[in-house]
Amino acid sequence: MDQDDSEGETELRKQSVGGWGLLQIASCSGLTAYVVWAGILMPGFRRVPLRLQVPYIPASHKQVKNVMTLLEGRSGKVVDLGSGDGRIVLEASRHGFHPAVGYELNPWLIRLSKFYAWRAGCYSQVSYMKQDLWKVDLSDCSNVTVFLAPSVLSLLEVKLLNELPEDAWIVAGRFPFPNWKPCCTIGDGVDKAWRYSIKQLRQELVSQNTLEGTAV
Repeated sequence: MDQDDSEGETELRKQSVGGWGLLQIASCSGLTAYVVWAGILMPGFRRVPLRLQVPYIPASHKQVKNVMTLLEGRSGKVVDLGSGDGRIVLEASRHGFHPAVGYELNPWLIRLSKFYAWRAGCYSQVSYMKQDLWKVDLSDCSNVTVFLAPSVLSLLEVKLLNELPEDAWIVAGRFPFPNWKPCCTIGDGVDKAWRYSIKQLRQELVSQNTLEGTAV
């Protein structure tokens, strides 16, 4: 390479990115974001009503730890409704819960969950099912975890009260159930988690109905 070419290349490197260059970078970034959405996130949303759609936001290490803390002393089956990349289910399995099952509509996230389980050497100890959480039979689930939006939680209350066994516990992360009183909480801000007892919730509901009937 001659000296003129070398000097020209050096000068080009010194030049700042112009408006057209910035536009190209922004366009590429937008295209990348769309590809991620269309290929990974959107498949699980296509048949879900808008108010029931929950964007995929991975649980942080602290959030997972708080959920497990609220489930200390428990055993048996654990179910994560809207399991995302499967990290809650995987950690529950490590804490001795069996079976540990995640329900997720997005097929890409299910594949990712299975990969993480395989990499952790726990592939045979966990299960990830592509199934609508509203169609899942929860009658044998004694431990339930959820990281869902408030609009979904308010509707999910009815299903959980109707189907879960009397000794069931529910742990919610990021957002609490809007109409329920938790029996225990841990953490602060986005890391906060809430624990609910089905037995306690049903007793409170009976008491509330009794008071309303007496008032009438």
